[in-house]
Amino acid sequence: MKEKWKRARQLRCASTDAERHLWQHIRHKNLAVHKFRRQYPIAGYIVDFVCLSAMLVVEIDGGQHLDALEYDAARTSALEARGFRVLRFWNDEVLLRTEDVLDVIWRNLAER
Repeated sequence: MKEKWKRARQLRCASTDAERHLWQHIRHKNLAVHKFRRQYPIAGYIVDFVCLSAMLVVEIDGGQHLDALEYDAARTSALEARGFRVLRFWNDEVLLRTEDVLDVIWRNLAER
């Protein structure tokens, strides 16, 4: 498990533009009382963002995910089996339609 935390730290240092952009909007409880963590190990995976209190995972996908659809589906299933809701957005969505992405996240937080 220690390796997952080490890898999570490395991923935080190598965030994509989309991840950094979204992080600026959801960090420090910018979405009301909901605290997000980034690059956080859960169920043997490292998720991009998670709000533990709402059991909500937010994944930001780039082009490499087109070749990993089965892996992503298994990952989503494993997280959902532990009670998490998983939202996925493409990099372009985050960068070009940030307000729409934040609205979807906010609605999902309100439902929880």
